[in-house]
Amino acid sequence: MKPGNTLSRPSVLLVEDTLSLQMVYRSILATAGHRVAVAGTAADGLQQFRTHRPMVVLLDLILPDRDGLEVMRDIQAIQPETRVIAITANGSVNRAVEAMRAGAHDFLVKPFDEGRFLSAVQNALAEANQPPPKSDPAIPPVTRSRDPAEVSDGSGFIGSSEAMRRIHSTIGSVARSMATVFITGESGTGKELCALAVHANSNRASGPFIALNCGAIPQDLLESEVFGHMKGSFTGAISDKQGAATAADGGTLFLDEICEMAPALQTKLLRFLQTSTVQPVGATRPRKVNVRIVCATNRDPMDAVRRGHFREDLYYRLYVVPIHMPPLRDRGQDVIEIAEAALARFAQEEGREFHGLDPAVRTLMQSLPWPGNVRQLLNVMRNVVVLNSGGWVTSDMLPPGLADAGRPPEADPGPARLPETPSPGSLLGLTLAEAERRLIEATLAQYAGSIPKAARVLDVSPSTLYRKIEGWGASSG
Repeated sequence: MKPGNTLSRPSVLLVEDTLSLQMVYRSILATAGHRVAVAGTAADGLQQFRTHRPMVVLLDLILPDRDGLEVMRDIQAIQPETRVIAITANGSVNRAVEAMRAGAHDFLVKPFDEGRFLSAVQNALAEANQPPPKSDPAIPPVTRSRDPAEVSDGSGFIGSSEAMRRIHSTIGSVARSMATVFITGESGTGKELCALAVHANSNRASGPFIALNCGAIPQDLLESEVFGHMKGSFTGAISDKQGAATAADGGTLFLDEICEMAPALQTKLLRFLQTSTVQPVGATRPRKVNVRIVCATNRDPMDAVRRGHFREDLYYRLYVVPIHMPPLRDRGQDVIEIAEAALARFAQEEGREFHGLDPAVRTLMQSLPWPGNVRQLLNVMRNVVVLNSGGWVTSDMLPPGLADAGRPPEADPGPARLPETPSPGSLLGLTLAEAERRLIEATLAQYAGSIPKAARVLDVSPSTLYRKIEGWGASSG
């Protein structure tokens, strides 16, 4: 049979050495209308692959005659566009993760249900039959042959440091798979930009990119925001609402601050990942969607699991390809590259003419700890451009107090300078909201106004503190 005879050739190749599982999987696929070829060994699997050239391969990673990862690499060398779905046992999740990093499209952990099995195959076939995506002019494609330093969206995802080169390389490897990407890093390091780069370099680049901040939405509204709701399903539901998961159909759903998600919704998210179906609040029937998940957190996700704040099974389902965005203080010369790129962009927007950073400013910027990371640096450069007419950026143009931030982050003010922390007695007679505000303000004062430090002490996310502070300002205005 010639590879070009697409009408009769199998669309799926199953490589599984357990005869009973072969029969079960083949029956499920055939009932769903898929043409299937079956092999029980690595040698037979490669022979069938060369003969039929299927677009999807279901590959058990534990085979009697050869390692499954080696077989996957041979398949990719013969036909790179093939989508490989790795199958592994429950105790070998690390092997599945290794396969995803090597280019597998998705993975299944035994035992898995029929819905999850068919969903993985159908998603892989749908992507395999998609035409190549059009290039996105806003975010240049990341490819293995391209210099990672050239990849930039103009907003801070810039840098030639070794840490950023590794990140660009990982994005280039994982973008075209269906693997879930889990991005970690401090606030302001560019986690959403990283998610955008994964989307823009995937086969879904022409589809929607839907971002949802799980820490910025009240918990009682989060389910509706993710999965949608039907008119009349609860008080205030005056019309049907499409959730983020449905809006992202055919594209990427970015769940920021995933560790802030309520436990009840974590259960529903896990089911969504397993079945690829969405059921809006108040709906009686689920609907199928084709969504790639990218998530992020500024916390240690494993610590959240240990504390019981995050489901362990959901963690392992999401934590397939981790990407850690390094803090700006660990990126060396990147701080100068980002500052100069931002200076040029902001100067053009404001109609000013700046020559660059003078040597003293360069030295200072590389010595600062940048607790707000890239976001803080961009704000500093915007401040410089708006408040000055142009020329070389000198130290006196920088925001007041910035130079004082050059001391090590651990060097907090001594106890003699700290305001007194509210005692339980001093909080009597206050409303809960007033007591909470006093505690937050005292903690911020103790840590010189550093929201990330105060958030760590209070065991909340920095975005929670930002929202509360903004709310106080709105209520006082």
